[in-house]
Amino acid sequence: NPSDILIASQRPYGSRAVLKFSQYTGASPAAGRWTPGTLTNQITTKYMEPRLLIVTDPRTDHQSIKEAAYASIPVIALCDTDSPLENVDVAIPANNKGKESIALLYWLLAREVLYLRGTISRTQAWDVMVDSFFWRDPEELMQQEEMDQGWGNDWTAKPEQQQQHWEGAQGGGNWDDMTNAAGDASWDA
Repeated sequence: NPSDILIASQRPYGSRAVLKFSQYTGASPAAGRWTPGTLTNQITTKYMEPRLLIVTDPRTDHQSIKEAAYASIPVIALCDTDSPLENVDVAIPANNKGKESIALLYWLLAREVLYLRGTISRTQAWDVMVDSFFWRDPEELMQQEEMDQGWGNDWTAKPEQQQQHWEGAQGGGNWDDMTNAAGDASWDA
């Protein structure tokens, strides 16, 4: 059952990838701040009982891993070389620091889940681009919108014709004729 999978990421770069993974596989997302007691406190409104927890980084998602250990829930984690492995059942060695790396890993996981379910065939390419899993910086999006609206396209405008003449006061049009400028002085003095 896809809804029995909880996928969590407190890392900002992983939030969009987690949401996209959940969109395509049907898993339950927990992007952003982890609410303490989600897996252990039955009184809370966000209480969940998943059968599997997938986390982006064991270091930043330590609270969710601790709660999963209390509830005997297996944990799959994307682990870098500095990641603590306490209470992690399956460690996927990967770079979990870069936004492109996290997006690619969740794209590959989502594609593989769909392959295993038989939703898509291995003989055809998945039509979802990995770019849709990338984390987008809000400032970059604003700059892109400005460029699309033409605010930043001033560099394409043709420069106005300038009336200044860059020629010297003595003509200076022919560089081979330097007799006027140098006078009768010689370098062989």
